[in-house]
Amino acid sequence: MVIMVILPILLTLFASLKTKGDMVTTSPLLLPKHITFENFKKVFGDKYLLIGFKNTAIILVVSIIFNIILGSLTAYIIERFEFRFKKFIFALFFVGMLVPTFVTEIARFKIINGIGLYRTIGAPILIYVASDLMQLYIYRQFLSGIPVTLDESALLDGCGYFQLFIRIIFPLLAPATATVAIIKAITIINDMYIPYLYMPGNNQRTLTTFLMDYANAQQGSWQTLAAGIIVIMLPTILLYVFFQRYILAGVTAGAVKE
Repeated sequence: MVIMVILPILLTLFASLKTKGDMVTTSPLLLPKHITFENFKKVFGDKYLLIGFKNTAIILVVSIIFNIILGSLTAYIIERFEFRFKKFIFALFFVGMLVPTFVTEIARFKIINGIGLYRTIGAPILIYVASDLMQLYIYRQFLSGIPVTLDESALLDGCGYFQLFIRIIFPLLAPATATVAIIKAITIINDMYIPYLYMPGNNQRTLTTFLMDYANAQQGSWQTLAAGIIVIMLPTILLYVFFQRYILAGVTAGAVKE
């Protein structure tokens, strides 16, 4: 399994360091005798790469902030409070995750177009915030491990619900917040479908749509295309490598009760 995952990445890396001649004469499994970085210079020289980084960063930051705020508040209310139709509302969240995206795509496109967000950076932000509810379950798992007596003690000391959440509960949810941020970041960076559909303009490119257009422009120049793939892939790999322990902790938190 490790070989199946690592080998394609290594082949792409080796290709990005070769000249066009080396691509023909050198085995794909070997580095060239003379390593070149000209392919990376060509990629970084493309003006749309900077636009892709900028748009991706804006979408990433805004989407993650809203996912953290709305996800933590909603999970806290569902986990701690009793109210009418609570189970029904939570079931609606669950159904929303079960329905395949392509089933509702036409309706979603009409909504985005109807509120004037088509061809704007607000379209993917709204979709990433509203359509993926994974953060709700991660926060609920962490909240289930925080004793209710902590809430009761704070309320007895005169703390309001808002202060209770901001000053006590939310800081304790730091591991969950890190997990949500990392998983969301990887998902958003790797997504090509939503930016391609809702942001088709040249100045609205993200990293993934930049790579798709770049691949069409570099037909036959496999070494340059490989360099572009490495550049786009690097942020995701670094995020996962450095923060994988938080991802594992977030997914498994609350799975075992003692």
